[in-house]
Amino acid sequence: MTLPQDMPSRRLKLRAGLFALGTLLVAALGAYLLFGRGQVAIQTDLLAMLPTTEQNPMAEAAVQRLAHANGDRMVLLVENADDDRAKAAARELGKALAQHKVFDSVMAELPPFDLKQMVAPYLAHRFWLLTDADRAALAAPGHDPAQALARRLNAPFLDGVGTSLQDDPFGWLQHWLDQQPWSRSPLLPEDDLLVAHRGDKTYVLVTAALAGSSYDDSVQQRALAALAGAEQSIRHDYPGTHLSRTGAVFYAAAARAGAEHDVHMVGWISSIGIALLLIGMFRSPGPLLLAFLSTAVGVIAATTVSLLVFGQIYLLTLVFGAALLGEAVDYSIQYLTARANAGANWHASTGLRQVRPALLLALATSLLGYALLGLVPFPALRQMSVFAMSGMLAACLSVFGLLPALLQRPARPLSARPVRWALALQRTVNRFGRGARGAGVALLLLLLALPGWWQLGHNDDVHLLIAQPAGLLAQEAQIRDITGLGNGSQFYLVQGANTEQTLQREEALDRRLQSMVDHQQLQGWIGLAGMVPSQQRQQVDHALLAPLMSHPERVRALLAGAGFRANAIDAWLAAWPGTPLTLDAWLKTPLATPFRYLWMGCSAQGCGTIVLPQGTDDDATLQRAADGLPGVSLVDKPASVSQLFGRYRRYASVWLLAAIVLIVPVFGWRYGWRRMPRVMTPPVLGIALTLATLGYLHQPLTLFHWMALMLVLGVGANYAVFLHEGEPHAAHRPGAMYASVLLSAITALLSFGLLSLSSMPALRDFGLTLLLGIGFTALLVPASRAGTMDAAP
Repeated sequence: MTLPQDMPSRRLKLRAGLFALGTLLVAALGAYLLFGRGQVAIQTDLLAMLPTTEQNPMAEAAVQRLAHANGDRMVLLVENADDDRAKAAARELGKALAQHKVFDSVMAELPPFDLKQMVAPYLAHRFWLLTDADRAALAAPGHDPAQALARRLNAPFLDGVGTSLQDDPFGWLQHWLDQQPWSRSPLLPEDDLLVAHRGDKTYVLVTAALAGSSYDDSVQQRALAALAGAEQSIRHDYPGTHLSRTGAVFYAAAARAGAEHDVHMVGWISSIGIALLLIGMFRSPGPLLLAFLSTAVGVIAATTVSLLVFGQIYLLTLVFGAALLGEAVDYSIQYLTARANAGANWHASTGLRQVRPALLLALATSLLGYALLGLVPFPALRQMSVFAMSGMLAACLSVFGLLPALLQRPARPLSARPVRWALALQRTVNRFGRGARGAGVALLLLLLALPGWWQLGHNDDVHLLIAQPAGLLAQEAQIRDITGLGNGSQFYLVQGANTEQTLQREEALDRRLQSMVDHQQLQGWIGLAGMVPSQQRQQVDHALLAPLMSHPERVRALLAGAGFRANAIDAWLAAWPGTPLTLDAWLKTPLATPFRYLWMGCSAQGCGTIVLPQGTDDDATLQRAADGLPGVSLVDKPASVSQLFGRYRRYASVWLLAAIVLIVPVFGWRYGWRRMPRVMTPPVLGIALTLATLGYLHQPLTLFHWMALMLVLGVGANYAVFLHEGEPHAAHRPGAMYASVLLSAITALLSFGLLSLSSMPALRDFGLTLLLGIGFTALLVPASRAGTMDAAP
């Protein structure tokens, strides 16, 4: 849009008013989307930030199911060297938590139940369920049922889930029950509590289900406050008590606290630093307020657009948004600099026309860098891309729409001392960047960079995305060790055309897993086929018992000789042949409750089950168990995301080269093909030196380093554009334009650079790369004009 030099003040004010009204409407919409829908739309769930990596939709659904099976639940372990104190403390903890409405249910003391009632549903299926050992014994030639009966009669007293002698005289059902997960758990019912003993310590399990999502800020605060009060009480009343905890609510709260700390650190330090810089440079608080006004418009627009597109804000975006201050303020700085350099000859519309090419060209290069960032199939990075693009666009448009109406009077020139310093630095870089000397310096820098490049490595581990507190990880590991919880990040997905085929395929996997257990490569596993055998296996088991049960008189004599009463013998014989156990029936039993999430159900794509290995996280070992088995696949979400990160990290160098190739014709068209290489040299050499420095610092490259380098290219190109477009208009004040470029660079370093101190490893990588890249590029950018201007007097 062409602006006449003498655009009337009234027209500028009208446009500014309309822009301000639109900004207020966008702000109101953003506030509603963020706070007005029942909960704050800030996403602390790491799983929600990760890309979809599983090609099988059922595998991705299984990942979600496992992640949230106990996601809204606290798992607490009360520990004390005194058995009575541990149990009393657990009871008090349960009662204290149950008083708070934030918990939907709290389980410390077990509800009254009869173990016999838990066994009763299996009695009708007792002749269809055999262990591997009993199956092998019955199939062996010369099997003697009298020996099996004798072993059963001489077996020690059972205090867990067990069958009575009259219901299971040969112990077949008992053996089967002994191999079930609930029988192998280290936690045993004791005094109406779930208790484990390890060394001289007693551990009591307490669980609390939240009445809401673990990722809801209000739920987090209320639940953690309730737990803190209860914990303080039991430690006072029962000295020596220690409480371990795990659950998504603790990780989500820690992540939120870390993000809030980062936002405050980056936001406040960068805001104060930028404020001091602007006041010192422009010698008035007015430009400071206008610069932050432009930035605020960008942040408001970015937040609203992100919420409209994604429905929520990720933690990474939240912290990244605080750092966006440093880049969004660049556009207003250039307009303020043009005003300061114009002196008494200032006209708002003329100044806007003067800076417009630089701003639009800089905006285009920035949008290109962020658009490439959005190509990565990673929800958090895509949201950061949308956030940045919309924020940059709105901040730039605010310079066109708001500032001309607010900056119609001339201003004092830039502070003289920073301009002199900038001029001295510009002359020095010009001197070394001119002609053959410049080529030699560039060659020397590249030679110095070579050892750093040689030392570069990489690390694609997804766990570097967000740092999980070491204390929480240690407590989770202790709870897993004591309670026997499985590893939920790695699991097998078993699929079949129907329920029967799925269970048969899981049984084939079970045989391999059992071999791994026998060779001490695995501690165990949890799966449905061990609890609900396939119909085929049950038919085989039933057939193995038929030779014995087809001679009832022989069995009667055997049992009578062992002292069984006639009515008990008659009842047991009358139960033959019984009925096979079906999955639908088993899912309705009380003992199935903790394991129902292992059944994925059936759909048009087939049926699926989840099998959880325990005792190893070695991918190669676990993969061997699945190799060659139809319908069986190992799913490792962290590993698959890490592989995706690695693949896109390898692609990133190509993307960076593509971005350079795209910028080259734009600069060639604007500045001419002979000058274009000089304009491109500072950002490209800045990237090269950044990579070398990362190598010297032994920083393994991640996807986030490469994404930051993409932004270094965009920001560095901006500085070259600002210098080339602005210098002709500031020829009467040598050094003034470079001073404004340095001001833009320092504001970016104050915001993006502070990310290098973030609690999130991904943002630390991002911030360190930008800190180095922007610093190198800002120092090198005067060389882009070394051949087109002489040092000013």
